[in-house]
Amino acid sequence: MATDENETHTHIRRAVPNVEVSGEGSMTANRDFYGALGFREAMNMGWIMTMVSPSAPTAQIQFFTHEATAPVVPDISVEVDDVDAVYAAMRSAGAEIVHDLRDEEWGVRRFFVRDPQGKVVNVLTHAR
Repeated sequence: MATDENETHTHIRRAVPNVEVSGEGSMTANRDFYGALGFREAMNMGWIMTMVSPSAPTAQIQFFTHEATAPVVPDISVEVDDVDAVYAAMRSAGAEIVHDLRDEEWGVRRFFVRDPQGKVVNVLTHAR
């Protein structure tokens, strides 16, 4: 998907790997392990936990026991400045939308799209 020089470019705020784990015990084990590497727990909703580097806040890892509102756990999450524009671009390009664009109760607007290798990407914008 090449872009034209005249197109507006989306600003990426962060890209985060997502790791599916088997349960709460795995969440605790990963919190302890990545904590020893210097990450700190920034969010834990029970089904998703985000670990963040205190010195580089965009360096993050997310752990999922399941996905609360979507059919699959995404492989990566990409936060962008304009999720609606990216959604429109993905649809125009004919990309497979795995989870339609929607507002989530925890303050993000997001959709899932499948990349050329079959990986599922969670594309999101946080509510401001």
